[in-house]
Amino acid sequence: MAHLQEAAVKKINEICDRYVDEKTPLMMILSDIQKEYGYIPLEVQEIVSKRTGVSVAEIYGVVTFYSFFSLEPKGKYVIGVCLGTACYVKGAQQIVDKFSEIIGIKAGETSADGLFTLDALRCIGACGIAPAVTINGKVYPKLTVDAVPKIVNEYKAMEANNQ
Repeated sequence: MAHLQEAAVKKINEICDRYVDEKTPLMMILSDIQKEYGYIPLEVQEIVSKRTGVSVAEIYGVVTFYSFFSLEPKGKYVIGVCLGTACYVKGAQQIVDKFSEIIGIKAGETSADGLFTLDALRCIGACGIAPAVTINGKVYPKLTVDAVPKIVNEYKAMEANNQ
């Protein structure tokens, strides 16, 4: 979406129109845009600002504050490793490190092939099943470092079968 095509601008305007009667529509608009495109770059924030009257600075603040919004495109498979206290104590950092080693990216990055994004999360509220990892919403409870290669290979195999 670096240079928005006319169809994308039209879609963003349609999303804004859905919430024209809402008193505070920003979160709903941004959420729908995130679902539609996977990220919310500055150019899109400028369109939303013009349509809603909310400053770009305020929109940028919202997008960067909430972890479910992104300024950059995410990979097809978003790996979220919880680093909350319970998960961290049970080895979550080693799990992040193993994913990083296997995929070849650091937390917060997306693989060059666009397949994986690795996110280190503060707490996902799954303390009873620590350490916990999510991949596109699927939860992997009580994950071990030894299980990481198998999980990555499963997703790579799934991708290979889809091509």
